[in-house]
Amino acid sequence: MTYVVIRLNGKQHKIAQGDEILVDTFSEKIAPEVLLAVDGDKVTIGEPLLKTPKVELKALGEEKGKKVRVLRYQAKSRRRKTTGSRAVYTRVKIEKIS
Repeated sequence: MTYVVIRLNGKQHKIAQGDEILVDTFSEKIAPEVLLAVDGDKVTIGEPLLKTPKVELKALGEEKGKKVRVLRYQAKSRRRKTTGSRAVYTRVKIEKIS
């Protein structure tokens, strides 16, 4: 397999064997849905999903993303409020595509 496109937690990711990607918090019980597979010149498109190939994932741990700052501002009243948040992601390794 050269690469596959999977849907995991409602988002699509282009992956190859051995890659590591960051996804939203994720449980290993959730199986990825394969949408497209490319093997050299052969392209297989699912309608909407492919039954083969199967993708095996391994969760490596959780990480925090970049901090996002949000500023709320109200004109003519000197009112300002800054809030921020950091999303929690799971680093996932693509073990095997078969």
